[in-house]
Amino acid sequence: MELSSWDFAEGDAITPELTAMRLLGGGSAYEAYLAFDEITYGPVVVKVVRPDEVDDQHTVRSMVREATALDVAHHPVVIRGLRHDAAAERPHLVLEHVEGPSLARLIRKHRRLSPQQYLPLAVDVASALHFFRHADVCHLDIKPSNVVMGAPARLIDLSVARSADRAAEITGHIGTDAYMAPEQAAPGPYGVPGYASDVWGLGTTLFHAVAGYRPFSQGVPDAEEPAARFPQLLEPPVELPQDVPAAVAKAIHAMLEPDPGDRPLPHEVAEALEPELAALPKPQLNWRSRA
Repeated sequence: MELSSWDFAEGDAITPELTAMRLLGGGSAYEAYLAFDEITYGPVVVKVVRPDEVDDQHTVRSMVREATALDVAHHPVVIRGLRHDAAAERPHLVLEHVEGPSLARLIRKHRRLSPQQYLPLAVDVASALHFFRHADVCHLDIKPSNVVMGAPARLIDLSVARSADRAAEITGHIGTDAYMAPEQAAPGPYGVPGYASDVWGLGTTLFHAVAGYRPFSQGVPDAEEPAARFPQLLEPPVELPQDVPAAVAKAIHAMLEPDPGDRPLPHEVAEALEPELAALPKPQLNWRSRA
């Protein structure tokens, strides 16, 4: 099915204050544009509700939920929300623009990331998840396409984020199949979605970055049987490459424990990986070359 689009070209007005520069991407309900903002007087990212979704209250409420989550998720590793307008002719959310490729793009290009890339990423995201427990935010969709690589890395797309109490009420499937924790894939029998689900999301994301492939086999998207759609319900993760450092492999497997209560806390993930990060060779500057 073809998705509706505003088809903004460079120079078109999204709102009187926001001028489109280029299309960045989008999903079923939103388009994301790089735009120039007359209020902040610089580039921003604008998530605009698609034309045929403007009157869909569920879509608009989801945008407001993301804006609300961003209001409390103030952390250096989380993209900043600048403002939103749910009542506008084109409901939209204005976000900080961060330069850098997504982790998904780097994996597609290079398959496996180097320790110099994946270790800072892991520690950065673990620090954000540690903060989320204090701010009462569950992201629920941590995956490579929702991580912008930089210094530090940035988590984006809090469109399904909610408090722990609200996450525990979820009975359907919220998230992305390949990166869902068991309790997200089958709420009830495998536990309830919550903070530990994001630790699983970091585990699957880090596994993909370290290995160049996902930890579980491909499920059948439309399968009625949960185990056919979500192999992670029954399968153990596949083997990591043999050259992955033992401490990294141990941390990843700990994050992929089926029982949410058996997974490490985010600060424990960071503490396990920080010595590996500190042991990386430091870049050497050749001062003679500057003469």
